[in-house]
Amino acid sequence: MILAVVGAHLSGLPLNGQLTERGGILISPAKTAAKYKLFALPNTTPSKPGLMRVPTGAASIELELWELGPAEFGGFVDAVPPPMCIGNIELDDGRWVNGFLCEPYALEGAADITHFGGWRAYVATLKK
Repeated sequence: MILAVVGAHLSGLPLNGQLTERGGILISPAKTAAKYKLFALPNTTPSKPGLMRVPTGAASIELELWELGPAEFGGFVDAVPPPMCIGNIELDDGRWVNGFLCEPYALEGAADITHFGGWRAYVATLKK
């Protein structure tokens, strides 16, 4: 099963081990359709973004596609804490995949970081 990740589960980032310990295999980098916004969620450890599909002001957001077996995928999804959730994400090539989204209530007061185009670009600005 395919899973799109946009933040702390990306390769080399703090939560990536949750995928690799379940035998996850990185398929490829990808991008969402230009229908999403990305937010930096406050008070999360490690820092996490929230992705949300929106009707206006959207952009294409960089992500990674990972493959997990059905049992591993189910176990992974079961462990996803709120406000994160797994839903359907449209890719820029028209495919739909399962991936990380965020419940809208958690975006109140969160910084809109859509203009960075992805979590890695945003995190790079924090290290300067």
